[in-house]
Amino acid sequence: MTLSNLPIALTQGDPAGIGPDITVGAWVKRHELGLPPFILVGDPDVIAARAHLLGHDIHVQACEPEQAPSLFSTALPVLPIPVGFEVQIGQPHVGTALATIKSIETAVALTVEKRTSAVVTNPIAKSVLYEAGFGFPGHTEFLAELAFKLMGQVVTPVMMIAGPKLRVVPVTIHIPLSDVAGALSEALIIDTCHIVAAGLKEKFGIEAPRLAVAGLNPHAGEDGTIGLEDRAIIHPATAQLRKDGIDAFGPLPADTMFHAAARARYDVAICMYHDQALIPAKALGFDDSVNVTLGLPFIRTSPDHGTAFGIAGQGIADESSLVAALKMAADIVARQAST
Repeated sequence: MTLSNLPIALTQGDPAGIGPDITVGAWVKRHELGLPPFILVGDPDVIAARAHLLGHDIHVQACEPEQAPSLFSTALPVLPIPVGFEVQIGQPHVGTALATIKSIETAVALTVEKRTSAVVTNPIAKSVLYEAGFGFPGHTEFLAELAFKLMGQVVTPVMMIAGPKLRVVPVTIHIPLSDVAGALSEALIIDTCHIVAAGLKEKFGIEAPRLAVAGLNPHAGEDGTIGLEDRAIIHPATAQLRKDGIDAFGPLPADTMFHAAARARYDVAICMYHDQALIPAKALGFDDSVNVTLGLPFIRTSPDHGTAFGIAGQGIADESSLVAALKMAADIVARQAST
């Protein structure tokens, strides 16, 4: 079976959140939306109960990945990972954490073994996992550890949020704003941009990616009058990137980077911190943006939203971002299979 014919491994995410809701919602509309086959790595009882609560009479079929493509049109395929704890919808609990972690580990292992084509992750609640001893800031860092554990590859994962109108990459991610300036370095920016340029070529078919690099300070520092980082760190980084053959330009004032005319001049915006990147990305594409991890030796995408415990089980969760993540993963698989 070729890579493009394999199912996608979809993790359950936190079972008390909207992961089960949007999984059911996506599968129910699979024909209408033209979804690629996927297998949920999670608890069949949790997904069946959530489907029933949401008013969907569906067949949930426990199976192995190899069986999923033939089952997908008539049943929601699930590789069983029992939660081992009574899930209270909308109420996160540490008792579900180990199953959530095992779901991610299993999905990655299946993809590394080429039993599935890609990993798509449903949202997790990091605070719940921390209670169970989870030692990573989030999905991204955990996936890098799994790449090393399963494949012996030391990788630097880079988070990209990709939507129809904008792609963004934060150079620093889940750290306090007060720590950002100290965490930035010329080397970090250069390494990030090299990974992004390679990822855009490999995964998105952009032969000569254009990278717009945001400044850290207002007005990109005003030549050192509003902070020195732009002149001392970011400008030398973009100069080196151009010497390396990458079309990177900046630092640019972040407040003028995201209107339509500015976006037409680049393929991705490289931002210095989390909210500088994710605020415009979510403002321009909240329902259809996708979290893509670049720099991994396997394909991983994810909906660009959280667990939304407050609306879980109420029938109002929007599966659009999960649908976009599944389709983007399938597109990347097909592109790589054809090269």
